[in-house]
Amino acid sequence: MAANGRPFGVTLVALLAWINGALTIIQGIFALFNPSAGDDWSGWVAIVIGIVTILVSFGLFGGNSAARVIVTIVFVLSLIGSLLLMFTAFGPGVVIGAIISAALALIGILLLYTRRANEFFRR
Repeated sequence: MAANGRPFGVTLVALLAWINGALTIIQGIFALFNPSAGDDWSGWVAIVIGIVTILVSFGLFGGNSAARVIVTIVFVLSLIGSLLLMFTAFGPGVVIGAIISAALALIGILLLYTRRANEFFRR
């Protein structure tokens, strides 16, 4: 545990959330410039989700319970969006980004609800 009682898993999730947000933004940019995608809305949604993820991830460091709920929701949405993108997008950059983003979201969700993390957020 960190000096302030924050479990390593929570610190890791905050970092993963930040990385996931950045990758989601990149994924959205790729989708915007992919002519085979056919629409721009999915790219813009991914960019907004990425920005929200980065902003809220900082609340995890302080043990903010609302940040944990919001990051969980964003991770679930990111996971769903990444899975959809994997099966509908073309191009290795988009698919690889979607796979990495989905994996980080799943790991983040699991780490946010360990026993130590639950204790940390109850304070």
